[in-house]
Amino acid sequence: MPNDKKMEKREALMIVNPVSGTRSKRGLEELVVSRLAMSGVTVRTLYTEGSGDASRFAEQAVAHDYDMVISAGGDGTVNEIAGVLSHTSTKLGILPLGSGNGFARSLGIPQDVEEALKVIAEGYSLRCDRGVVNGLPFYCTFGVGFDAAVSEKFSKMKRRGRITYVKSVFREFLNYQPEPYALSIGGSVLTEKAFLIAVCNAPQYGNNAYIAPHAKLSDGMLDITVVHSGSPLSTVLVGVDLLTGYIDRNTLIDTFRVSAATITRLGCGPVHIDGEPMTLGTNLEISCDPSSLSVYAPEKEAEFKPIVSPLRAMIDDFRYDVKAKFR
Repeated sequence: MPNDKKMEKREALMIVNPVSGTRSKRGLEELVVSRLAMSGVTVRTLYTEGSGDASRFAEQAVAHDYDMVISAGGDGTVNEIAGVLSHTSTKLGILPLGSGNGFARSLGIPQDVEEALKVIAEGYSLRCDRGVVNGLPFYCTFGVGFDAAVSEKFSKMKRRGRITYVKSVFREFLNYQPEPYALSIGGSVLTEKAFLIAVCNAPQYGNNAYIAPHAKLSDGMLDITVVHSGSPLSTVLVGVDLLTGYIDRNTLIDTFRVSAATITRLGCGPVHIDGEPMTLGTNLEISCDPSSLSVYAPEKEAEFKPIVSPLRAMIDDFRYDVKAKFR
């Protein structure tokens, strides 16, 4: 992956989303300040109270020439901050404190806060692409169909976390009806009744659900996964392959690697951008904006291996959860 030089400036703004995920953020500010001080980084902290706050705070950081902005939240918080930092010299650091943390996981950033802080302190950064749909940026995934419907339901739940998300998936699966779409790529058009269409800058949604296992964050391309309409059993098996990393081998799946594409549907409706639900129109114009964001990440990129990589990630998650309970 292309990379930047190690950080020279040592000023950081940490933006904390206090309601993201399920992990407590008690003592977070003190921990971050003390750990990064050892690397010569001074940290100022701001807390969001609603949508748009993270973007506004990030704009302040860019205006005041901060070296980095640290996102302490989930993919929605990352999206707001990254949207401001893209095409600037201010770098993004991530403390994965959301429900899925798809972008952080795809970068190889540990889910444990102290280990994630080590990544920031080491100062290695790389340039990542982003996707754009109808002018709106996404850094992990964009989707229509079933996953958009689940995101909409999940956003209305009072509780967050993996268990709540799984409940949303099962409830929506029982009633969901696939819809027709036209996917246009380089002059060719695929018309299909699809369960979902996912446009991926990163390989996974989050929670180690690999919707595009071989997607790369810095290849200048987007990976599109089309899950066609099938029987309830065959669709459930797609879900199994999603967790093992073998989804691209499933017979219900078509995959494409593109720099641009258009999705057309019958009318406006729900979509999700990095897991956040919203409503967009009939025509969805998608493109890749290459090397647009500088983000701190582990210097060594781990090779993805089906079954092995998801299993290793699950073990790490269990270890971090146990550590958090006894901290």
